[in-house]
Amino acid sequence: MSATADPHGARAHARAQAGMRVDAMPTMPAGDAADRPHGVAASDMVWAETIAAGGYASKRLDRGARLRLVDVDGDASPSVLIFNADQPAERLNVADTIKIQWNAYLGAGKLLLSDMGRVLMSILEDDSSGHDVFCGASNERTNAQKYGRGDNSGPYPNARDRFLLAAAKWGLDRRDVHPCVNFFKPVRIAGDGGAAFDAGPFQPGRAIELRAEMNVLVMIANCPHVLDPRPSYVVTPVRAIAWRGPVAPVDDPIRRATPEGTRAFENVDDYFSR
Repeated sequence: MSATADPHGARAHARAQAGMRVDAMPTMPAGDAADRPHGVAASDMVWAETIAAGGYASKRLDRGARLRLVDVDGDASPSVLIFNADQPAERLNVADTIKIQWNAYLGAGKLLLSDMGRVLMSILEDDSSGHDVFCGASNERTNAQKYGRGDNSGPYPNARDRFLLAAAKWGLDRRDVHPCVNFFKPVRIAGDGGAAFDAGPFQPGRAIELRAEMNVLVMIANCPHVLDPRPSYVVTPVRAIAWRGPVAPVDDPIRRATPEGTRAFENVDDYFSR
């Protein structure tokens, strides 16, 4: 008979796992993370998690928090959704993010804007090769066509269904899964109007650091990009590290970089002055 066939054996087995670590799991408390950023106190850490290939995660971050995403092995593909944590009906709007900034290519100094004209997060640092705001998340059909199966319980999960799992944990559902940003996977619009995807290879350790300009709910699905031409399910882990930080001051250079950006920050100020 298996040692876990009765409740006593199952309990003993479960308790014996205490203290075990695997590569893809949260560090709790987050301050114990070995890669805590230099100068950040352990008490200010709020999130440290490695998200496996095909995995997902979500976290609420308070205004002023910093979020660093690291492409650990050079082939991570984190699709990201962002919500106003206090009123989730307000969420990232990739179309407004593009048109209000007159720029479709994200990088340091750019803003991630909501459908209410407010800044949800800003990009403080970025040493990657680029990102994608055009293509959205993979789905069950696209994964099934490419890999043979694409549902949540199979070997080749898709980003949209991973988002559904993350959303459900916050009382949200299918209608709340909106167009996302795909970090670390560059897509540019070619001269003929098509989407040109860059599959790499890329250097391990690429990172992007964002600042929360509102209280935000961040969801991450780490699944192969929908345009990835490789026939096999190729994606590597992404590291998420977050810590408390100060709210952007009125003379912040990102806030003052453009008239459109300044207005979006003023909309945030108005929201928090109510």
